[in-house]
Amino acid sequence: MVIEVEQVGYIIGEAFDCSKLEMYIGDSARVLKNKLKHFGVKVSGPVALKRKNFRFDTNRSPHVDKKSREQFEQRASKRLIVLYGLTPAVMQMLGDSSLFPPPPSGVETYLKIKKVKFKKEK
Repeated sequence: MVIEVEQVGYIIGEAFDCSKLEMYIGDSARVLKNKLKHFGVKVSGPVALKRKNFRFDTNRSPHVDKKSREQFEQRASKRLIVLYGLTPAVMQMLGDSSLFPPPPSGVETYLKIKKVKFKKEK
């Protein structure tokens, strides 16, 4: 059994508007697949992650009617793109902002890089 260490990159996108996020992450995944296939990087995704719901109540009146309240909800959607087999040259390209299209307002993206161990049997 041989243990190999490989660097894996996770690109995570978050937004409150699911349609903007879906459009941006889909375009980014297509661009990444086209540009990184020459470097031998395997691109997986986009994968939908669990949506977070934030619910809160406020009083309609500040002094009376404790029973009268308004309810609000905010939904945060997430998408994940996984990059396998990163090299130092590719990581430098990922740090360059010109690789990705500019995100629309309300969409945040960030990159995590981890070392992962794989077990292979001969």
